[in-house]
Amino acid sequence: MAADAIRLSRAPLSPVRVSFEFFPPKSPEMEASLWEAINRLAPLSPSFVSVTYGAGGSTRERTHNTVARIVRETSIKPAAHLTCVAATRDEVDDVVRSYWAAGVRHIVALRGDPQGGLGTAYTAHPDGYATSTDLIKGIRRIGDFEISVSAYPEKHPESASIDADIDVLKAKIDAGATRAITQFFFENEHYLRFMDRARARGVSIPIVPGIVPVQNFRQTAGFAKKTGASVPQWLADRFEGLDDDAATRRLIAAAVAAEQVLDLVDHGVSDFHFYTMNRADLVYATCHLLGLRPRPEQEAA
Repeated sequence: MAADAIRLSRAPLSPVRVSFEFFPPKSPEMEASLWEAINRLAPLSPSFVSVTYGAGGSTRERTHNTVARIVRETSIKPAAHLTCVAATRDEVDDVVRSYWAAGVRHIVALRGDPQGGLGTAYTAHPDGYATSTDLIKGIRRIGDFEISVSAYPEKHPESASIDADIDVLKAKIDAGATRAITQFFFENEHYLRFMDRARARGVSIPIVPGIVPVQNFRQTAGFAKKTGASVPQWLADRFEGLDDDAATRRLIAAAVAAEQVLDLVDHGVSDFHFYTMNRADLVYATCHLLGLRPRPEQEAA
């Protein structure tokens, strides 16, 4: 406990940069919650904020409306998620062009989950982009976008090995990817080992760790199982007996996230991508511990 207290009591020695992920709202109430979170986190000057894209483009219009509003009403740079699932090349290209017309210059390019859900076989649309690498090439033909892609410190669920994952990542970079953002993880050794292997293979683009503050342990553990991210026993132990104690869960979640990011800072990591779940409280607290403070002019705005 003494070591943890020392770690949490100090600010990082070098500046850090953060970005945040949101999902498009399904109702007026959810939209209000989303914009409350955006307005709370915007003064921390994120490098960008990303907005997810539902399976098969199911949130296409809502994603577009959200990123377009971010462009219109804030100074934040938005990144729009885009997938290949259940769409023709022409349909996907139209979405890319609509993002460019809305002022969006950053796309998070993903193959997307199978239409049958995680764990089922993926089938490409016969007239669509077959892989994320093909999608990146298509985006590059349309505009000079910044393109972020995914990476998996514990291996993609469909991949044969981490080396095979790195082969895919290298192909995405060759196609035009400029940044990778990882699936979330809880043991930092997974990320650090993946970084060592990727750098040894010549991967030089930024590989930003994805961090998820645990809003709900059971939900997070269930999602982790589907995506191939491991949930260590020590994490389960920390939330044991707190199902009906939301206040204490938030305190534990903030401490866990802070410990994780500050340990990564100790290993030289300076960029973090937070999966916010459209909630600002835990993310804001963690960023505060990283030494991030609102700029006076933004706070006043």
